[in-house]
Amino acid sequence: MRAHLGDQLVVESPVTGATRRDGEIVGLHHEDGTPPYDVRWSDTDAVTLVFPGPDAHVHHVEHEPEGDYEFRQPGREEAGTESARTRPGRAPNPGDIGRRVAFERKRQGLTRAETARLAGMAPAYLAYLEERPADPSVASLIRLASVLRTSVAVLRGGGIDLPPGRGRAVTHPRLRDLGPDECRARLSTHGVGRVAVSTPDGPAVIPVNYEVIDDVIVFRTAPDSVPAAAVGTDVAFEVDHVDEAMSQGWSVLVVGPARVVTEPDAVRRLATRAHTKPWAGGERDMWVSIRPTRLTGRLISPAADQ
Repeated sequence: MRAHLGDQLVVESPVTGATRRDGEIVGLHHEDGTPPYDVRWSDTDAVTLVFPGPDAHVHHVEHEPEGDYEFRQPGREEAGTESARTRPGRAPNPGDIGRRVAFERKRQGLTRAETARLAGMAPAYLAYLEERPADPSVASLIRLASVLRTSVAVLRGGGIDLPPGRGRAVTHPRLRDLGPDECRARLSTHGVGRVAVSTPDGPAVIPVNYEVIDDVIVFRTAPDSVPAAAVGTDVAFEVDHVDEAMSQGWSVLVVGPARVVTEPDAVRRLATRAHTKPWAGGERDMWVSIRPTRLTGRLISPAADQ
């Protein structure tokens, strides 16, 4: 039995021709495609290590003329390596582990072929891991971490309790200003941002769950809370994102007057359109709006991405 990443493992029931269970093969442990396999089962979405028995067979997705996948080379610099599958017409959508692996590999100046050889895995598996959300085994992560001179914790995104941005800067970073449309796109419709206010005890910056409705920033709070001190003043509201895997990120700053939304119809409209309740919990029924008078943003990324 031999398989490729993305193939389907089908386990037959005792009744001939009836399918008992099936799942996608998301991990290979041997370069020649022989068992065992890491399988993501369609009925539970769980990934388990499988040693197929005589009642199992592999359905090769790539052999179907009308299949969902096509083959492409992982990259020009790695011509001659095994190909990786991707959905036609779609850009790769890597998971966090894949992004970190790719970033550390490039930081070390290694190609996929070199990294795969040193880690004892198929180049196609490494391409799959870097380009699609994957759940590699601990053994695979240990080998990759050793080759990339890092740790499994780093590849898994360890350090969630630490401040963001502790990684090294990219070799050739580029800082540029974002236009108003780009700023609005990054604000999107909702998320978590920070409002800066003046209080009797001094300046304070508080995270809040926010919504963007008709280009106005709105958030819910309690009348006696620190964010409520924003009402009646000009405030700064900031949203950002730090990509630890790529050592890049962006920030958007909104400046404008804050006021309480008191009109019953407007309050009902905001409550109806809200995407989430405040994470802090409790009674937070006071809506505060910030109408932007100034909207700016900045982006840090590798120069090659510009």
